[in-house]
Amino acid sequence: MPMDHLACFTPADLTGRTPPDLGAFRWRLLAQGDSWFSNSRDKLNAHANLLQELVFRSPVAAINCAGTGNALSHMVDLESSPEFVRLLSGPGAPLWDGVLLSVGGNDLIAAARTPAHHGSGEPIPLQLRLLRHQTEWGPPSAGVARYFSEPGWVTYSDYLRANVKHLLSLRDQGPSAGKPVFMHCYAVPMPRPAGAENGTDLGAGPWLYPALKAYGVPAADWAAVSRLMVFHLALLLKGMAADKENFPSLFVFDSTAVPLALATPGSTGISGDWHNEIHLNHSGCFKIARAWSEAIELVLEGKHLIQPTTGRKGRGSSSSNS
Repeated sequence: MPMDHLACFTPADLTGRTPPDLGAFRWRLLAQGDSWFSNSRDKLNAHANLLQELVFRSPVAAINCAGTGNALSHMVDLESSPEFVRLLSGPGAPLWDGVLLSVGGNDLIAAARTPAHHGSGEPIPLQLRLLRHQTEWGPPSAGVARYFSEPGWVTYSDYLRANVKHLLSLRDQGPSAGKPVFMHCYAVPMPRPAGAENGTDLGAGPWLYPALKAYGVPAADWAAVSRLMVFHLALLLKGMAADKENFPSLFVFDSTAVPLALATPGSTGISGDWHNEIHLNHSGCFKIARAWSEAIELVLEGKHLIQPTTGRKGRGSSSSNS
């Protein structure tokens, strides 16, 4: 069956001289997110946009509020995104069939980049950072978890849960109350000296590479530490999706289940399915988006899976929490 790419528009398109006919599409979605969603020309020139690679069996349109401005650097920035909030729950907001979100990854990176000490030399408490200083490492028997701040993870988890609950409350204040919200997990980056050509919301990068060096984490453990953090985030997001009482109609796609070509350690540019240290290139976006598309479409058609499905190849490698 022929597949249609997601038709992406901006809020400005809705008020332009020739606004899109959203009635021509079977489903209409509202999108917001970080640099994985951004329509900013410098970001599109630098690396891929995950939305560009979503495909469906029926025509689907999205109004993407990541737009041409700065993509979200923190979850709390959702509230300072007036176009998104207006289109989601403001006066005269349209009825959306669902909401697409790419959030939480930049917060994870920012937490991992928090240093062990202030510039004055005063220690930053463990509950405010994700990595441990060498003097705080656990025993070698703990593996790479000895570098990880569990108190910091509790703080991050509470923060992310509160912000996602707030976003769902915004949805339920408007005409799209109860409609599905689709979030994705993140792929596991290889910490390496590969920054962004045109800069990002968190600076030009690299991002994890200098943080792990500053904390003295052995290079042989960098990939495993990155995996530990991304898998913690995936479990957190999937746990929220499974908690239907507190997070109703939230659906999380497990991007970690999609096989990707890892970047080569030490590489400084495009490598594997990665454009730089934390952003996918077009092949990486293609692999994740094609699998996520199927999970989204199952929900929109009312056929979403009760149990996550993993271990299959290609589009079938998706997993959805219902």
